[in-house]
Amino acid sequence: MTLDKKQNIFSKLIGDKAFYKMVFAVAVPILIQNVITNFVNLLDNIMVGKVGTEQMSGVSIANLLLFVFNLAIFGATSGVGIFTAQYYGSKNETGMKHSIRFSMYWGLAIMAIGIVIFGAAGKAIINLYLTDNGAEGDIAATLGYGTTYLSLMAIGLPPFVISQVYAGTVRSTQKTMPPMVAGLVAVAVNLFLNYVLIYGKLGAPAMGVKGAAIATVVSRYMEMIILIVWCHVDKKRLPYFKGVWRSLAVPLADCKAYIKRGTPVFVNEVLWSLGVSIIVQCYSVRGLTTVAALNIQNTMNNLFAASYITMGAVTGIIVGNILGSGDIEGAKDTSRKLMAFSTFFCTLLAGLYIGLAFVFPNIYNTTDDVKHLAALVMIVAACFVPVEAIVNAAYFTIRAGGRTFVTFLFDSFFTWVIPVPVAFMLSRLTDLDTVWMYLVIMSLEIIKLVVGFIILRSGIWCKKFVADGAVPAFDSADNHENSGEAGVQNETPLDVPQSPEAWLVENLEGEPTTVVEPESDFLDDPKSLI
Repeated sequence: MTLDKKQNIFSKLIGDKAFYKMVFAVAVPILIQNVITNFVNLLDNIMVGKVGTEQMSGVSIANLLLFVFNLAIFGATSGVGIFTAQYYGSKNETGMKHSIRFSMYWGLAIMAIGIVIFGAAGKAIINLYLTDNGAEGDIAATLGYGTTYLSLMAIGLPPFVISQVYAGTVRSTQKTMPPMVAGLVAVAVNLFLNYVLIYGKLGAPAMGVKGAAIATVVSRYMEMIILIVWCHVDKKRLPYFKGVWRSLAVPLADCKAYIKRGTPVFVNEVLWSLGVSIIVQCYSVRGLTTVAALNIQNTMNNLFAASYITMGAVTGIIVGNILGSGDIEGAKDTSRKLMAFSTFFCTLLAGLYIGLAFVFPNIYNTTDDVKHLAALVMIVAACFVPVEAIVNAAYFTIRAGGRTFVTFLFDSFFTWVIPVPVAFMLSRLTDLDTVWMYLVIMSLEIIKLVVGFIILRSGIWCKKFVADGAVPAFDSADNHENSGEAGVQNETPLDVPQSPEAWLVENLEGEPTTVVEPESDFLDDPKSLI
């Protein structure tokens, strides 16, 4: 290879000083928050694990159900968030308010469904993960701990949803400090209360699993309060929150666009998380030892997964902003460089992950068999961290361009068509042990890696789909705050009560659409993919 070709490759994959300054400005606060959050979760898991194997296993299974809920909320808010990122890039403040409102409505609707499901079927679902194969462990006790933990955690679902809407919005605009600060305060509160309530310190009763759940719920309310106050007080840097709730309106055309492009993201996250849950259930057929070992591995894995999840989110934010400004070639160039940086960064972390595999399981108060199995699975997971980095970067890049149906095929459809059936067959039709099962299933991610490269090289993901700048003036609360005297004249005086009909007209109707659907979109013509 000639020197010119090498330089050309480096120029495509490595950015300049200004590029990395931008990346770190967005990535570092998110990474700090994610790492600290997962580190506190790790300490939380260790604290519960110190109480006993059954407590640790029950909490881990309940958290698996909450994982599905969390991903459903993430899918709903981030599906609308792809519009928020492009609205920000095109300087469309009104559109951002529309997306915030719709994201909140969608999240609260999912929350209501989740609470009903957990209340009606939570215990039965947890029981699916408990197999009595004669190994050590009390199945009934594990079920009881898991059910108790899940019922208490349901109290913390409302603040979680609201926090996700607010945090997701500001992150989409590259303002990552508010979520980071709120998250750090929350994890500090969680950690302190864990110590006090789990073990009964400072005069409090020792509550074990109940204490862990109460600590998490309190910390979530604290995070929500900080985010709401910050976002509505900092009107200079976060102007799109000013008056966002003066109107409840979201134009019908925008609702249709959000649903059209957001639903595949939401469905994808739900199906993907359900697929992961089923794969874990397949592992659990091997007994409570496997459940406990995978819980230990997953706790550490979440800490390292924060690296490629953060870089994926950063990729989506930055590429989405660039697409919103109309710079298609800039978006392509940036996505390449972000993927290269993410892969390099995560490869370095994989080495540290392998080293910790020989130490971390020994912290837990559990059997030697559980510790040994956890260490082996951790080593396998560490080897695939660079692969996950590439897959996540590809996923968020494709989604930033609104190609949500492609991401659905790329992510959850793939999971249900290949890894889920493979896991089911390996667990039911073979005697393959847990480590080899895990290795086989993780190896399937290489298929996604190849497909991701193909999609990115095709360029079908590059698309701008929001309107630019300010939209035409209209008589609503969104424009009143920016329209000077005209806005004031149009507002209803505070001392004059409105009729219910007038309030509905003002708050639910009459706002113009802020979405511009691209021509020849493959969502309208699936044959364009062929």
